[in-house]
Amino acid sequence: MSTTSSKPVDLNYGLDDVPKPMASLGLGIQHVLTMFGATVAVPLILAEPMGMSPDQLAILVSSVMICSGVATFIQVRFGTRLPIIQGVSFAFLGPFFAIIAATAAQGGQVTMQYIAGAIIAGAVLEMVIGYTGLFGKIRRFISPVVIGPVIALIGLALFEIGAPNAAQNWWIGGLTIAAALGFSLILAPRVRFFSLFPILLAVVLAYATAWVLSVTGAIGEDNPAYVSFSAVGDAPWIRNLAIEDGGIFLPWGWPQFTLGFVLAVLAGYLASMIESFGDYHAIGRAVGQDPTEKQINRGIGAEGVGCFATGLFGGFASTSYTENIGLVALTKVASRRVTYVAAGLLIILGLGAKFGAVIATIPTPIVGGLYCTLFGLIAAIGISNLTRADLTSQRNLLIIGFILFMGLSVPAYFENVEIHISWAEWLGDAITTVGSTGMAVAAILGLILDNVIPGTDEERGLVSAAETQGPVGERPTSES
Repeated sequence: MSTTSSKPVDLNYGLDDVPKPMASLGLGIQHVLTMFGATVAVPLILAEPMGMSPDQLAILVSSVMICSGVATFIQVRFGTRLPIIQGVSFAFLGPFFAIIAATAAQGGQVTMQYIAGAIIAGAVLEMVIGYTGLFGKIRRFISPVVIGPVIALIGLALFEIGAPNAAQNWWIGGLTIAAALGFSLILAPRVRFFSLFPILLAVVLAYATAWVLSVTGAIGEDNPAYVSFSAVGDAPWIRNLAIEDGGIFLPWGWPQFTLGFVLAVLAGYLASMIESFGDYHAIGRAVGQDPTEKQINRGIGAEGVGCFATGLFGGFASTSYTENIGLVALTKVASRRVTYVAAGLLIILGLGAKFGAVIATIPTPIVGGLYCTLFGLIAAIGISNLTRADLTSQRNLLIIGFILFMGLSVPAYFENVEIHISWAEWLGDAITTVGSTGMAVAAILGLILDNVIPGTDEERGLVSAAETQGPVGERPTSES
């Protein structure tokens, strides 16, 4: 890949600039607030199907914050060296739900051991792809025709749990949905504050309403929207520093490795790497320095290291956060020092057990409202990637339609079917797990069809691949 130079950007703080301590702290807090909503949403979404108790959810939330801080430091110090915040990736939700479905009977702690094993194994492969320079060579085989439906299936695969969770108390769940839509679509264009934190503000509003109704007795303790702080008082101020038993390192126990789970999670890594590739170019345009091929490969490798660390610290796989890249472009603050401060703040939040315990009090109907608003958006983002390909091509339309349909239909088939191979039980388990994961099905079929069936680079949307901006695949304007 050839290196191009970006148009110089008038920055308030450049990459090597060091703002004053209070300015650095304020700008670091702004980064944390920007990524806070999405980061906390993932453990809230996954904890319920895992059957986690409030205490376990508190540990999960704090682990996720620590993992995000560690992964951010690794990326900025050893990866691209660009001001990129790392956080929990929605691209892995489909595979994680498949793992949960297969292991839920054993309890959330055991499920997290399998998730950690899959994350660590996939992270090793991501490190190899990045540090050996393989990513630049294999990227041409992954076109928008494939990546669009794969990302879309992240959202579409979760339709069965959106409205049912919100419906546990439609007043609170509906308020979450209405507030999220109102803040992001109506108020955001008028008030900058709402454009920065629409989802976070919606959760705060719904949570405050549920708390007031709980305190006044308008909703009882048996109501799913009831807010109880009993677990907060019992939580220690600082996380247990021990290994295992809820400690910072291996809080769920030692990772367990199953081939089928690893293969399913690789579909998430595929989507994550493509998203990060676009994000590196987006942040490059924001700071006036296009990333070199070496930087991109080093960044992918560093993300693998970060994901490996998250597996050990008990969180979920991480990737670059597009919303924080938008914040850099908006504020014109590209200082690495500010990003280091944000990473430190995330680790401090994770070390505070009370913080995780407070997040664990968010009621299920509010989480259901998040399902309804966020996952439809993720599906739309995947679909928007397809605009880079030729959508008048019968070849593309047939491949896209086929893998999208199969990504929904094959997992439905595997709901009542389990593959048994007498001479290779592990292979049967792997086929069952991959077949139960819509993203994996779409990725495998898409990669095969898109690279076997003849098609030009223009037709497949590969010509402008280097211009990708984030997961949406926006193309730069004439001013960029």
